[in-house]
Amino acid sequence: MARLPGPFLCGALLGLVGLSGLAVEVKVPSEPLSAPVGTSAELTCSYSTSVGDNFALEWSFVQPGRPVSESHPILYFTNGHLYPTGSKAKRAILLQNPPTGGVATLKLTDVHPSDTGTYLCHVNNPPDFYTNGLGLINFTVLVPPSNPSCSQSGQTSVGSSAALRCRSSEGAPKPVYNWVRLGSSPTPSPGSMVQDEVSGQLILTNLSLTSSGTYRCVATNQMGSASCELTLSVTDPSKGRVAGALIGVLLGVLLLSVATFCLIRFQKERKKNPKGTYGGSDLREDATAPGISEQTSVRADPSIGLLEKAPSASTVTTTKSKLPMVV
Repeated sequence: MARLPGPFLCGALLGLVGLSGLAVEVKVPSEPLSAPVGTSAELTCSYSTSVGDNFALEWSFVQPGRPVSESHPILYFTNGHLYPTGSKAKRAILLQNPPTGGVATLKLTDVHPSDTGTYLCHVNNPPDFYTNGLGLINFTVLVPPSNPSCSQSGQTSVGSSAALRCRSSEGAPKPVYNWVRLGSSPTPSPGSMVQDEVSGQLILTNLSLTSSGTYRCVATNQMGSASCELTLSVTDPSKGRVAGALIGVLLGVLLLSVATFCLIRFQKERKKNPKGTYGGSDLREDATAPGISEQTSVRADPSIGLLEKAPSASTVTTTKSKLPMVV
């Protein structure tokens, strides 16, 4: 088999590469980037390709936890013009415009917490299709913890358990939580206190009266800290029952004293005002019978043994009746 001359072989290979295109290499930082809220951030992106008339560059963004296919454009460069787009358009610029010199770094100004996510630097330069021409950058906006909210659940009686919770609605990276007890009161023993620095929960077991006090939760990350306080009051049910019984006894004694006083007072009043003679149904020998005038009297005539009724001055004259008397 005849061998091709060396110069001819090299020319053929170069022609084949020229027809099929070269690979587009995009370089971005391998480590995640971050910046404090309100500051500016530079997302570095460089590429290597032979820029031609079909060269195009696009920056896009996808929220954390979402697939790359759901990315939203920030800006793109094509046909020699730059087109900002999307909600970040006013705060996003290219450090080099036009970005045809191999640098496509994006600068974000006044970064917001919503800027946290994945940024895509995509270079398209037909016919260079040997790679996807894509670089991914994970970016986090650093935010100090917001003022946490403290809450309490569970029973707060002696011998029971209670849970104290602490949570900040904002903070990046996620804050860690630490509970401390304020004042000079003794701190609960480690065996009766279980703390979770990630969730912000403090569990107090086997409560006693000495567990009462003020507890402070401090939320901390690399940007700062914030705190809240909660007052825990532990009660003893047995003391409540004793107090209730004592109050009941005192009320009973008071009622008995009032009843005794009223009875003594009633007896004294009765002695001062004795009960009068009741004549409603008593009969007296000298009493006048009902229906007969007080001026009417009964006279007895001993000589004749007759009973005679003397008429009243205001009554009609009546006839005397005489009855024989048997001797």
